[in-house]
Amino acid sequence: MRDAHRAVGRRTDAPVMLALSEIRRSVVRFGLLVAAIALLVFLILFQQALRDGLITSFVGGIRNQSAPVLVYDVDALNALQASTISPELEQRISRADGVGRTARIGERTFTVEVDHGDPGDASLIGTDDRQLVHPRDLSAGRRPSAQGEAVGSDADFSVGDEVEIVSATGGRGVTVTVVGVARDIQLGVTPTLFTDLTTFADAVRAANPDVTRVLPNALAVAPAKGATPESVAAAINDSSPDADALTRADAAAKSPGVAQVTRSFQVIFVLYGLVVPLVTGLFFLILTLQKARSLTLLRAIGARTSVLAGSLLTQVVLVVGLGIGLGVALYVPVSQSRVGGLTLRFDPTTVITWSVLLLLLALVSAVASLRRVLRIDPIDATAGGGVR
Repeated sequence: MRDAHRAVGRRTDAPVMLALSEIRRSVVRFGLLVAAIALLVFLILFQQALRDGLITSFVGGIRNQSAPVLVYDVDALNALQASTISPELEQRISRADGVGRTARIGERTFTVEVDHGDPGDASLIGTDDRQLVHPRDLSAGRRPSAQGEAVGSDADFSVGDEVEIVSATGGRGVTVTVVGVARDIQLGVTPTLFTDLTTFADAVRAANPDVTRVLPNALAVAPAKGATPESVAAAINDSSPDADALTRADAAAKSPGVAQVTRSFQVIFVLYGLVVPLVTGLFFLILTLQKARSLTLLRAIGARTSVLAGSLLTQVVLVVGLGIGLGVALYVPVSQSRVGGLTLRFDPTTVITWSVLLLLLALVSAVASLRRVLRIDPIDATAGGGVR
């Protein structure tokens, strides 16, 4: 305790000095807590990246395309591939208040071969208005300008790839040339291509020769001047009970599977969020009980309660801060990788939010220990007592 006494007696930064001297004497104990917090922080951030990557792979093709409003058949329950827009419904949608331009959208999953490689699955999204419906940002290449050209998801395709839609009859299928790639435009956790509606219709017939008419799965709508996507969506829904119009953000959020994935991960995050303050709170509570006699003696020789309380809070901030820093350092290289078909991203906002939240929870969890420190009575030192 001599180092601690000198720190209390001579320095104006006594809480910090007292906290550091105790940490130096119990490096292993505090080091284990730092490691535990770092592991928990790493797991939280990794799970968050998995969730974001999974949701993006589900609905990136909807979230990151350019059309402000998407209209489905109401029976499709917000599933693009399950929707069918009849000519009659298309006319009613086009006449709704606030509707400017419209574009047909078709979407299917096909068996494809990339550069004559092994067969795999890919989603093909076709539109008759590439100015209205297209990936908003390209990672490389250019936008399509001719029939049979496409923009592909950059995690699955490269500029120049020749993608053949496998024909059901065994003959030559439909070939799509990738002229550009874009980030986060997968749909249904499959490689995705944006092309023209004619190429899409040819692909449907190649995969199913019995199809005589290819109807669009959805309509993309651009609001007229002065109208907002929200007002246009509401007007379309009022114009026909068979139409389900959604803004781009709502169409992504309400896609099948997104809500279930979000709720499942929220339960995991709540459990992780409770573990960190629980571990930290129990650690410092046990530590406070173990050093009860020393704390009482420090009070008896003149140490102020504020110094002891400040030392405790300093230890909490240092230990949790180091744990968070180490956890983020472990997460950074992992966040640049891929897990299966999912692309992970480093999101600074998520890291900062979790760091602040965990630090605040840790400080709250230290309240029990702090109350014990504040209740120390120096007179107990004469009777051999400690923290009550």
